[in-house]
Amino acid sequence: MKWTPGTENDDVVDRRGSRVSAGTLTGGGLAVTIVAVLVARLFGVDISGLLGGGETSAPSGANNQPAPPAGTDPDKPLVDFIKFVMKDVQDTFAAKFKAEGQPYRRAKLVLFTDAIDTGCGRSSSAIGPFYCPPDEHAYIDLSFYRELRQRFGAPGDFAQAYVLAHEIGHHLQKLLGAEQRAQAQGKHQRRNEISVEIELQADCYAGVWGHAAQGKHLLEAGDLEEALTAATAIGDDRLQKQSGREVNPETFTHGTSAQRVRWFRKGFDTGQLAACDTFSAGEL
Repeated sequence: MKWTPGTENDDVVDRRGSRVSAGTLTGGGLAVTIVAVLVARLFGVDISGLLGGGETSAPSGANNQPAPPAGTDPDKPLVDFIKFVMKDVQDTFAAKFKAEGQPYRRAKLVLFTDAIDTGCGRSSSAIGPFYCPPDEHAYIDLSFYRELRQRFGAPGDFAQAYVLAHEIGHHLQKLLGAEQRAQAQGKHQRRNEISVEIELQADCYAGVWGHAAQGKHLLEAGDLEEALTAATAIGDDRLQKQSGREVNPETFTHGTSAQRVRWFRKGFDTGQLAACDTFSAGEL
């Protein structure tokens, strides 16, 4: 992928190295935690529950100030890449909203290490990248990209960009009211079915950004294949097989590999947000 190093982007907040204060959960705090977990699983967590580990707890009230690593940062090229991609993703979606006469509110992306307090409670890097609707922030521990490359066999910078665009896809859902529509659908569907629709729509929105990036000549040979490989690698059926479990569609939360590829391609081929209506699709 073609990109420009040194891009300034205040929407990327570097909190790597920040400490998360200890805290326990009692009484009402536990209730807050349960709500936070449900919100995160339904409306933003990527790779949730399928990688195992990770707990979410109520915010401890700690003020995590940005604290990037001291001295030479081995991940600086990756951070620069993330800043470029995040700016292009949000500029693209802001332009699409403007064309439709809708205001766009920019999300933040927080880089963290191991654990962090969020508007959805305390979160661990074990659950992977995720978006928190209450604070309109996406979160990622950069170690996820090593996991994506080494464990899931999905290398490449466009695969990394796809992950970011997917999370901002969840931000679009927040702005467009997908949560309310999902709740209405929930009267007739199981919770995991709603989750799959939400996740596949975010994949489609990521594809819409990919279409725009291609139009700007940012894509290079093999980039689209990198994104499709990543989508395949993190399908629910693929992850369950990889973990040695029996494939059980009733437990899917993000969609099969084929579904994730199909909806990313739909966004990529059409370049239209309107094409990403997974809630009304006859077949996912």
